[in-house]
Amino acid sequence: MLTILGVLVLIALVWWLVHGRASGERGNRRPTATVGIAVAQAGSIPITLEALGTVTPLATVTVRPQVSGNIVDIAFKEGQTVAKGQVLLSIDPRPFQLALQQAQGSLVRDQAQLRVAQLTLQRYQTLLKQDSIARQDVDTQAATVRQLAGVVATDEAAVGTAKLNLDYSQVKAPIAGRVGLRVVDLGNYVTSGDAAGVAVIAAVTPIDVEFTAPQDDLPRIQARLARGDAPAVTVLDRTRTQVLGQGQFLTLDNVIDPTTGTVKAKARFGNADARLFPSQFVNVRVLLDTLNNAIVVPSAALRTGPKGDFVYVVGADRKASLRTVKRGPASGDSVSVVQGLRAGEKVVISGGDQLTDGATVRLPEDAAAGSGKSGGAGDAASAKPRGERRAGGRSGAQ
Repeated sequence: MLTILGVLVLIALVWWLVHGRASGERGNRRPTATVGIAVAQAGSIPITLEALGTVTPLATVTVRPQVSGNIVDIAFKEGQTVAKGQVLLSIDPRPFQLALQQAQGSLVRDQAQLRVAQLTLQRYQTLLKQDSIARQDVDTQAATVRQLAGVVATDEAAVGTAKLNLDYSQVKAPIAGRVGLRVVDLGNYVTSGDAAGVAVIAAVTPIDVEFTAPQDDLPRIQARLARGDAPAVTVLDRTRTQVLGQGQFLTLDNVIDPTTGTVKAKARFGNADARLFPSQFVNVRVLLDTLNNAIVVPSAALRTGPKGDFVYVVGADRKASLRTVKRGPASGDSVSVVQGLRAGEKVVISGGDQLTDGATVRLPEDAAAGSGKSGGAGDAASAKPRGERRAGGRSGAQ
């Protein structure tokens, strides 16, 4: 009896050693991960500067009247684009016309008096040569002529002022641009001291965008400006989905902000379609340079660990090897690798969170092929019992 019991215990121990260990190994074995890959390619990648900018017009002018009076005509509409010198509104011109006529009348009167004094002086000079008049009378008449000449000059200036005031009765645009909302109405009395003016004009074609550039990028920008090769600048909307304009880098400020380490910069845009609006916030992208013959991979392929940036490279044996690389400039969803990777190598871009160096991976095409094989085997397995049932049926009939 004891011998039989010992044999049973020995059999149980052997069974546990064989089947329990195998089950533990199956439980500890990590499943093969399916990963997405991309091929490292040689290409060009732009080196850009990204910044926030504000649209600023070339000039903003508050149009104020130069003379006082009642507005009798308004010749512009709100939001209208006007040319330089275009009449915006008219002030009642009648007082200025009368002032001009008065100044012209005074000028004619004083010119006549001056002519009489000049003729008298000529006669006196003739009599002086004949020793028929005292020199004092001649000198006195000469002084009268000079006095009347000064009066005529004053009258001419008064006529010029009257003409200028009459011209000022028509308020004209000092610059070309877009007129804002109207601040006066027909019939209002305006004066030259009105702070609000009669209209505000902003020059929007062309238009500028102001932004800040890091001081580390100054040498590259200054070098391009020095050789007359201004960097191209692109302006995008707030969501970075629409391009609002293409322009050129214009200039840099003459001082660096010590608190931020940046310098103010300005770019100019044609803005023919008026998509850039004064005081609008935009995203600015400056093309500083282009890196040619660079190894470019998707940004998702680059990972960061304790030893720096690395990628998982998948070889022909379906093994992922960890490789340390050196990151270069990035653009959008792509990043350049300046060291540690060659063109044509496959890198993991998805499914690599649980990977380790040397782990075996499965590619999406491998998974698809495995599913096809599995489906075929299932069909064969399902077909076999049906065949067996049909054979059994025939046997029963027989």
